[in-house]
Amino acid sequence: MSDRKVTNRELNRTLLARQGLLARWEQRSVTDAVEAIGAIQSQNWAAVPVALWSRLAGFSAEDLYEALRDGRLVTGTLLRRTLHTVTARQHPEYAAAAEAFGALDWRRTKAPLAPKEAVRLRAALVEYASTARSGTELARFLDAWVTGNPGVLDEQEAAAQRAKEWRPVRTSCDLVRVPADGGSWSRTPQHQRAAPCPSFRPAAPDADEAQRVSVRRHLTAFGPAGIDDLAYWLGAKVTQLHPVLQQLGDELCTYDDESGRTLYDLRALDITPAEAAAPVRLLPAFDSTLLAYAPTRRERILPAEYRDLVYVKANLQVKPTLLVDGLVAGTWELKATRKEAVLAVRLFADPAGECRARVAQECEDLARFTYPDAVTYAVKMEG
Repeated sequence: MSDRKVTNRELNRTLLARQGLLARWEQRSVTDAVEAIGAIQSQNWAAVPVALWSRLAGFSAEDLYEALRDGRLVTGTLLRRTLHTVTARQHPEYAAAAEAFGALDWRRTKAPLAPKEAVRLRAALVEYASTARSGTELARFLDAWVTGNPGVLDEQEAAAQRAKEWRPVRTSCDLVRVPADGGSWSRTPQHQRAAPCPSFRPAAPDADEAQRVSVRRHLTAFGPAGIDDLAYWLGAKVTQLHPVLQQLGDELCTYDDESGRTLYDLRALDITPAEAAAPVRLLPAFDSTLLAYAPTRRERILPAEYRDLVYVKANLQVKPTLLVDGLVAGTWELKATRKEAVLAVRLFADPAGECRARVAQECEDLARFTYPDAVTYAVKMEG
């Protein structure tokens, strides 16, 4: 039996509060912020500093790059086989959970692969990647290693991998992204290096516990959430999550949303009141708040009538968005020349005068953060 019904507005305010979007977090480290966000979508590298700027007071992009340089943060393939930035402390559990849910299966044929042979291949790759390597270097190494170890991979599987330049194998949770030697973290990291604790090693987290941890983390960052939301975000099947929720037992409580769907949450966490004020916020491309729920279950932050204005199905893009009163109310794009930075906003509805001024100020603040060396800044609004 559910504890009570929870409204979409309560879900919205709770999400914003847990994400640092009601009030920016004060005096919180960049690593603590990343853990609170719950894994930052990183396939668009420019989105990562914007995601933190929107949530963390006094944030500087250099705080992010320093944490990446010294290894407190890592970026790699994890949930749903997409790139995320997480702390080095949490990476092993995320990786173990993603592997246990089957989200990181790199095989492209149905040919069987003996567990010992799979470990041999992965161990060889990790050893080679103890030094940062380019994608080309990794592909050449894998091709040579498989050729020199006949029988490890079925011929059809090896052929399928070669056709893709071994990308399915080398974009696994065993490796993390890094810049080329001496490169800057401000640009998209293209090289790869061995992960802090590859999940095939004996010291890796227990798979069952890693799955429980991943559910706790999702609920902490995005809850309350339905089992279909958890499955989507974690790259799992609903049937895989039923036993995980049962194991969590009394740690959980349940609510009914406005449609009667059961939502799960950690009993120790509170629901934020619906009347809490929500400031204007700018979210980057692929922001986690728009992807943490099943595709048809995002009304707590994205009105259904705006869904197709935010998601570009042709190239699987999620546009940068503007939040007004806690809900997506537009999209934005930031461009700059040597002298001027211009942030263009497409409004889905015309906000009131005072709110429009707040939108303009937030947009200018982001432009100044992203391009501090520009001479002039402009905000253009359409709609």
